[in-house]
Amino acid sequence: MQAISVVNLTRRFGDFVAVDSLSFDVRPGEIFGFLGSNGAGKSTTIRMLCGLLKPTSGTATVGGLDVGRDPEGVKRRIGYMSQKFSLYEQLTVDQNIRFFGGLYGLSGERFEARRAFALEMAGLHGRERMHAAELAGGWRQRLALGCAILHEPPILFLDEPTGGVDPLSRRQSWSLIDNLSLNGVTVLVTTHYLDEAEHCHRIAIIRAGRLAALGTTRELKSTFADRRIVEIRASRPVDVMQRLDAMPEVEKTSVFGTAVHAVLKPRPDRGHGAPDVVSNLRRRLEASGVSIVGAEMVQPSLEDVFLEVAGRAL
Repeated sequence: MQAISVVNLTRRFGDFVAVDSLSFDVRPGEIFGFLGSNGAGKSTTIRMLCGLLKPTSGTATVGGLDVGRDPEGVKRRIGYMSQKFSLYEQLTVDQNIRFFGGLYGLSGERFEARRAFALEMAGLHGRERMHAAELAGGWRQRLALGCAILHEPPILFLDEPTGGVDPLSRRQSWSLIDNLSLNGVTVLVTTHYLDEAEHCHRIAIIRAGRLAALGTTRELKSTFADRRIVEIRASRPVDVMQRLDAMPEVEKTSVFGTAVHAVLKPRPDRGHGAPDVVSNLRRRLEASGVSIVGAEMVQPSLEDVFLEVAGRAL
């Protein structure tokens, strides 16, 4: 049995369709990445799967329970960490843990064991009396995650769990998520950081409420199997992009900081003559008056895939 099964799930708000006939499955113990731009429908989907929002149509089962028919049963079987800070800022660290422990029906030795786990996981031993509002972002996020899994749920929903925290805290949070998966916990996670999505076993990209792509990182990157990508670094990347867009062999371009990725149109001889292609592009760009710092053929990144999929017309 799948941990999560979604079939034609739809949610409308008046005339606006926030989630449109969405279908996918999540396997037990899988880290399932859910990617999309702001307003794509990610949070609305998660709220339906958590039993917090009733679907307009379609079905979804979580842990074998129908979210439309038994939302309270679903809530008892899952952990949920919302996109916004999900703790009570005016309560102390210990008060937050005790509140969520009571909410999940924990008591006695089991609660004390899980309380110790949450404090250890969040690195907050000795800070039990600090108010949540006083904690740095990384500590707050880890405490929120600890509270979400106090009751050891088999399925966990994480909506932007590392938003706004420093790189070290992000790495620590993902180490915790990886360990949860290794211990059999199913994790559905949304993130704006595409490098983080590499941790996921499979990724779904949602656009305008619809499923635009689904697969492993390798499978998603195969969309560029017959097209090469040249990365060009320059002090004026926008100028480089404009000149590349005018070249007949360039399909499209994207800016990555001070670099530009130029996706070349498919050619029968793909894989051959890469140095000539790069040097030819560089020579023509420099002849047009732009200074190039470096140019090389690169493998597609997940960000390339996301821009490719998100840019397609539905």
